[in-house]
Amino acid sequence: MKKAYLLLADGTLFEGTAVGYEGQSIGEVVFNTGMAGYQEVLTDPSYFGQVVTMTYPLVGNYGINFDDYESRKSWVSGFIMREMCEYPSNWRCKVTLDEYLKAQKVVGLAGIDTRRLTRKLRGEGVMNGVIYTEGFEPDEQTIAEMKAYVVKDAVKTVTCAENIVYPAEGETKYRIALFDYGVKYNIERELCKRGCEVTVVPAYTKPEDVVGKYDGVMLSNGPGDPAENVEIVANLKELLKSDMPIFGICLGHQLLALAIDAQTTKLKYGHRGVNHPVKDIDADRTYITSQNHGYAVVGESVDPKIARVRYVNLNDGTVEGLEHIGRPVFTVQYHPEVCPGPMDTSYLFDKFIENIEKSKGGAQ
Repeated sequence: MKKAYLLLADGTLFEGTAVGYEGQSIGEVVFNTGMAGYQEVLTDPSYFGQVVTMTYPLVGNYGINFDDYESRKSWVSGFIMREMCEYPSNWRCKVTLDEYLKAQKVVGLAGIDTRRLTRKLRGEGVMNGVIYTEGFEPDEQTIAEMKAYVVKDAVKTVTCAENIVYPAEGETKYRIALFDYGVKYNIERELCKRGCEVTVVPAYTKPEDVVGKYDGVMLSNGPGDPAENVEIVANLKELLKSDMPIFGICLGHQLLALAIDAQTTKLKYGHRGVNHPVKDIDADRTYITSQNHGYAVVGESVDPKIARVRYVNLNDGTVEGLEHIGRPVFTVQYHPEVCPGPMDTSYLFDKFIENIEKSKGGAQ
């Protein structure tokens, strides 16, 4: 088997075994603490531009199936694990993890001390790196590019090119416009099973193409720096004037915060995993949540006359959700659609539907 390497921006070199596609790839090196869900991680557009390290030591033991994709392809820039299972055992398995990585042209690395790498990223913060297979060693120019690398045009890269309609399960009760900033399939699944016809619209869709034509608006998750999306934030400012019911998740939460002139900041190493405790301040209740983000809303920047912080992270106190004053608009930083993760917060989709019913005067 060929060797593979991870070279970090600070010069640290990890040597392991090559898995997946042979080649070279630059990205922001991050870690995910989930014990399962690697297929969903690989196909989550929020990981665009990132080399993902799985902290759980054995990855690939149930293979890859054709049902649990969260988007049309893999978006990661590289994939790192302590040990890859070569002989998966699961009745739903169609291909191995190695076969999938090869098909998606994802450079993989196994056999390194992922605990050491994770501790380094936790201590020093996420940093850039280049992952490469033996025979694809980076030259000085590549190393310079790696050190200067910034995830750019992320939403523009992952969003859909045109509207895509998903029919409701059973009777169509509501019509939802789902803005695709890097949407996961399970968001539309959660809406469709609640009687919603979901139209996934490109990220840069104008407010006038949505207002009056749909019953509610979903703002999806997605990758990159939220502050980069100036045009989208301007569109959301206009959309907020309509009083349409809006539900924002992850990047959608951050973009809506920017639309009310709040601020966002980059976290030291982000929240990526399925066991993050979040407190609902109103209910005095804690939920275990699935998360994947490197930026957060600055709580002190939220104008209390416009919105208030409803949810907070119990690990570091960061903002986990906003509720707008006097409007049917709310957002969460975590993922209520789960996959992977606990299903504790899927009730938020019901809350969104209740807001739509109220806005329609109680119509079903």
